[in-house]
Amino acid sequence: MKRVIILLMFLLLSVNQTLAYNFSQFSSDEKVVEALKVLHNTGAEEVLDNLINNGVKIMFYDLIMIDYSFSKDYAITSVDTIGERYILINSRYKNSQKEALACLIAHESFHTQNVATLSEEIKCTHKEAEYWHKLKPLMTDKSSNELTNRLNRVESLYLASDKNHDKIAESIIHNQFYKNQLASK
Repeated sequence: MKRVIILLMFLLLSVNQTLAYNFSQFSSDEKVVEALKVLHNTGAEEVLDNLINNGVKIMFYDLIMIDYSFSKDYAITSVDTIGERYILINSRYKNSQKEALACLIAHESFHTQNVATLSEEIKCTHKEAEYWHKLKPLMTDKSSNELTNRLNRVESLYLASDKNHDKIAESIIHNQFYKNQLASK
């Protein structure tokens, strides 16, 4: 009897670990679900917890439909009229590697304010670079594209930074795109 109880407890714990995240609660898109699985498999629980805590849904979207100025954005975090949060990944990147998409999701998951601030953008970009540094070696498709080129640039800033010299922060502070987006002029 004691063995049966121990076996049942072990099985329950195993099933509970597997079902910890229901990825379909975030998206019905298989590419997004694959990117979320990559995050889960590499221990990115903080990203998944952010998505759960903020009730985020993730989808590919033609960002030009929101505003022409978003046409080249990689992804945005948005709140709809009833307060639901979304990560909208530019549909231009739908065919990107799941690891690259995972990094976009990681970045956007750390946006928690309705309007991004400079400090929040810096933190999100650090997380994006950190996850790219972890995930890039795991990629089977090593082809480069606009998104992976950007991630490589962000990663190089991340690796060149130290506690006294934050290259990512410097890049964001001096980037005209972020000056316009964040009103950090």
